[in-house]
Amino acid sequence: MKLDSSLAAVVTGGASGLGAATARMLAGEGVKVTLFDRNAEQGTEVASEIGGVFAEVDVTDQTSVEAGFEKARGAHGQERILVNCAGIAPVAKTTSRGEAHPMDMFEKVIAVNLIGSFRCISIAATGMATLPAVTDDGGRGVIVSTASVAAFDGQIGQVAYAASKAGVAGMTLPVARDLAKSGIRVMTIAPGIFETPMLLGLSQDVQDSLGEQVPFPSRLGKAEEYARLVRSICENDMLNGETIRLDGAIRMAPK
Repeated sequence: MKLDSSLAAVVTGGASGLGAATARMLAGEGVKVTLFDRNAEQGTEVASEIGGVFAEVDVTDQTSVEAGFEKARGAHGQERILVNCAGIAPVAKTTSRGEAHPMDMFEKVIAVNLIGSFRCISIAATGMATLPAVTDDGGRGVIVSTASVAAFDGQIGQVAYAASKAGVAGMTLPVARDLAKSGIRVMTIAPGIFETPMLLGLSQDVQDSLGEQVPFPSRLGKAEEYARLVRSICENDMLNGETIRLDGAIRMAPK
């Protein structure tokens, strides 16, 4: 699917990090972009920068998400691209110092990272399926979600995060199969250690130490590199039903 001004996209978690980089990339190709995020100040700023639209959305709330899509479609028409970048990553062990893992934390991580992603997928796909095809193969849309290498080698304290991201990776193929007849491709990216706002808040020494754990290139991944993979997925019609590790060959140690 060629990226151009005839297309509309929704990017969740679009106010910062991977989502903001993706929104900028898509807008740079002429795509009309709507950002979903809870951070209204940053989201509005990024949307203004790229000539897009911002919708304050909580992906754990059905009404909020539906309102976000309504706003996006009112401004740009039915989206053909959805990129799920909204996510959280709190840390807690299964049990620690005689205390069980806080279940409210576990449930919130699943609600945001896994259920929130699927909620947006289902709503976006329902709209995409009504559109005419835009590729010779009958393609109508592309959905890209964000997992993590933690889905495959989660570290100590990442049980909730790893479970949520494993769920994102695990639903990729069945959702792709569900949507095949509608001409909607479904892919997931599993980033390694990237320059996200959380990591960039750490000291330079800590950032350098984390980067050295990556076999090659031995550095933190850049958000723009994630965005370039999103572009490749959109443009390559044979990419479907798979999770791609974007990690410089890292395999995470227990801690």
